[in-house]
Amino acid sequence: MSRIKVAIAGCGGRMGKVLLDCVAQADDLVLHAALEHGGSALLGNVVTEGVKITADIETALKGADVLIDFTRPEGTLHHLEICRKHKVNMVVGTTGLDAQQKAKLGAGAQDIGIVFAPNMSVGVNLVFKLLETASRVLANGYDIEIIEAHHRHKVDAPSGTALGMGEVVAKTLGRDLSKVAVYGREGVTGERDPSTIGFATVRGGDIVGDHTVLYAGIGERIEITHKASSRATFALGALRAARFLSANKAGLYDMQDVLALK
Repeated sequence: MSRIKVAIAGCGGRMGKVLLDCVAQADDLVLHAALEHGGSALLGNVVTEGVKITADIETALKGADVLIDFTRPEGTLHHLEICRKHKVNMVVGTTGLDAQQKAKLGAGAQDIGIVFAPNMSVGVNLVFKLLETASRVLANGYDIEIIEAHHRHKVDAPSGTALGMGEVVAKTLGRDLSKVAVYGREGVTGERDPSTIGFATVRGGDIVGDHTVLYAGIGERIEITHKASSRATFALGALRAARFLSANKAGLYDMQDVLALK
């Protein structure tokens, strides 16, 4: 059986380094290309036999099966166009994409297979499923707050995972998250509107990623929590997504599809 040829964007970043390690340890995957931006000091470094870090994505993607991208929205959309050109599938873990940028991913999925998820962790995606059940059962009489914590270097807030959790909760409750989300409280805010979904953000140290959805009722609180202690959990989920794409046709998928949770 031939191995899946993987390209990794942003290979010098925190997630990129973990992805390189995980691909090297996988028997059914092989590193095809390691990509960095044009100004990187890492360009030309040898990652493994036959693979040097390059900024020439056009050349590097030729012959690849899948690109794994945990970079920035602008970079991801640039990579998307080249992947479409060369029929290379994509696993996208980039956060901070707006509605228009997400729509471009959807358009790209007409030509290639794309797994796009705010969090590639198997555990987090199981939590998404649990939130559907909890939100149905606790639809009335419970105030819902989402608390997330990440390392000091994270540039977007709330996290894509927290927003994804909010979307699951809002959809289950028949609400529009853009209308009911509360992203900060200060001063005299008045009593809490029971239809709102609150978000609280913590940034500090080297926290990989903690997420809690709190259902606060009268006399009890239910908390559904996921804590990541290593970025390997995201990388291993991304590799699982890459395997999924190798066996499926073009289209836009998420980790719920990959894990058969739908």
